[in-house]
Amino acid sequence: MPLVVEVSNTYASRNAIARDNDWYLLKLQEEIGELTAEYLKTTGRGRMKGADAPAIRQALEDEAADVLATLLLFAHKNGIDLDAALERKWFQYLGRSG
Repeated sequence: MPLVVEVSNTYASRNAIARDNDWYLLKLQEEIGELTAEYLKTTGRGRMKGADAPAIRQALEDEAADVLATLLLFAHKNGIDLDAALERKWFQYLGRSG
């Protein structure tokens, strides 16, 4: 997580981006939109813009990484312990406890 925060801080500083509380959620929505656009290309339902299959696949992977990193930043900003939330919300179905 520290590297994700460091990259985000560097990016925000270099681009003069003011990140208030709303920014993290709005940025996550933006990144999900970009992931969706790349996914549509992989299924032949998006504009290819001259890209070949390997380039489209790489773009899909890159956008998935952006979504994950932005979600981590959102959770960090809002004091969300994702490990604890996964245990409580998801892993309960495996009969695990704490």
